Amino acid sequence: MIKSLYIRVVLTFLVSVIAGTVIAFYVSTWIFEEKLNVNAQINSRNFGQDVVRIYKTLPLREADAFVSEMKQLDSYYIRIYEATGQFQSYGKLNGHKPVMVTMEQLKKVIDGGVVQETPNGIATVLLGLPLKTEMGTKAMFLETLAPPSASFVAKWGLIFAICSLIAGSLLILVASVFLVRPIKKLTKATKRIAAGDFNVKLNIKQTSELGTLARSFEEMMHDLQQLEQMRRDFVSNVSHEVQSPLTSISGYAQALKQVNLADHERSRYLDIIIAEAKRMSKMSDSLLKLSLLESQSQQLRLATLSLDEQIRRVIVALQPQWSARNIHFELDLQTVKVTADHDQLNQVWTNILANSIKFSKDGGVINVSILQDIKNVTVRISDSGIGIPLEDQKRIFERFFKADRSHSRKYEGSGMGLAIVKQIVSLHQGDIRVESEPGQGTTFIVTLSITTPTD
Repeated sequence: MIKSLYIRVVLTFLVSVIAGTVIAFYVSTWIFEEKLNVNAQINSRNFGQDVVRIYKTLPLREADAFVSEMKQLDSYYIRIYEATGQFQSYGKLNGHKPVMVTMEQLKKVIDGGVVQETPNGIATVLLGLPLKTEMGTKAMFLETLAPPSASFVAKWGLIFAICSLIAGSLLILVASVFLVRPIKKLTKATKRIAAGDFNVKLNIKQTSELGTLARSFEEMMHDLQQLEQMRRDFVSNVSHEVQSPLTSISGYAQALKQVNLADHERSRYLDIIIAEAKRMSKMSDSLLKLSLLESQSQQLRLATLSLDEQIRRVIVALQPQWSARNIHFELDLQTVKVTADHDQLNQVWTNILANSIKFSKDGGVINVSILQDIKNVTVRISDSGIGIPLEDQKRIFERFFKADRSHSRKYEGSGMGLAIVKQIVSLHQGDIRVESEPGQGTTFIVTLSITTPTD
C-alpha cells in the first residue's frame, strides 16, 4: 500500500491522464465512426466508377497501363479477378494486409452485383464492382489504404502523446511539491507539538482548503499553548500554596519536640498547625469543587427560590466576620424569584460577600442591590475597600490568582473563590463582571436569567 501522499498525487494524475486519453479516443471514434465510414465509401465508390469507365472506354491493355500509373494507387489497392479466382493487383500495400475476398463475394460481383463492406472498422472500405472488358466480365475489388502521410501522422501523434505525458508528469511533480509541502509542514509541526514545543510557525498563506486547515491548526496550537501555560501555572500555584502550610506545619512540629517548651507555647504551636491543616483542607475542597464544576459532572439541582431572601441569609451567616470589624450593610433588595441551584448560588453570594468583607476597611459600608427587568435580574455588591488594579481585573476569576499580592500576608485565601463563582454563574448561563478603582472600592455585578437554565 502506498503511504506517501506525494506518490499518490503523481500516480493519480498519470492514471487520470492515461485513462482520460483512452476514453476520449474511444468516445470520439464511436461518435465519428459512421461519418468516417460514409465519407470513405463515397470516395471509394467515385474512384471505383472512374476505373470502370476507363476499362469500358479503353482497350484492356491500355486500360491496365493507364490504371497502373494512377496517383490514386497511393491510397487504394486494386485487385481485378478472373472468374477462376486469379487476379492482377495494382498499387503497393506498404505493409498493409489486404482483406481476403471470398468466392461468394467474387461470384456476386461477376454476376453483376456490388460488394461494399468495412471489414476493419473505421475508414477502411472493400468495394467490389463488375468490370466489363473486351475479354468478358471481371470482378474489381477496390480496398482503401492509409495514405503515406497517415503513418507519419500516427507517429507524430504517438510522439506528441508521449511528450505531453512526460511534460505533464514533470509539471505535476513540481506542482505536487507545492501541494504536499504544507502537509509536510503540518506533520512536522504536529510532531513538535507532541514533543512539547508550541513555538511553531507554519507560514502557510494559501487561501485554499490547505490554508484554512493551516489557520485552524495554528488556532489549535495557540489554544494548546495557553492550556499548557495554564497547566504549568496551576502546578506552580498548587506547589506554592501547599508548600507554605507544609513548611509551617513541619517547622512547628519540630518545635513541639523541644522538652523544655512552655505549655502556652506548645498550645500556640498546635493551634498554628491545626489552622494550617484546615487551610490545606479548605484548598483541597476548593480544588475538588472547581474540578467538578468545570467537568460539569455535577448536575444542577434546579428549584425556584427567593433571591433576596437567600442573600439576606448569607449576610446573617457571615455576621461574625463583619460585626467584629464594625462593617455595615446597606440593602436595596427587590423581591425576586429565580430558578437555580440553591446550594451553588448560595456559594456565589458567600464567596463574593466574604471577599467584600475581607477587603473592606473597618467601619466600612457594603451596598447590596437587586434590579429586575423583563428577562434578567442583576445583583450588585459594592464595597469601599482597597480596590483592584485595572491590569488585574481581567485575571481575578482565574484560579489561584490574587490581586492583593502586596498584602498577601494580611489577607489570607487560596485565590480560588472567584474562580468557583465564575464557573457557577456560567453553569447558570449568567454573567459576572467587576468594576473597581484602587483605593475606591470594588463592585461585582452578577446577571442571571429569570428563565430556567437549559443544558
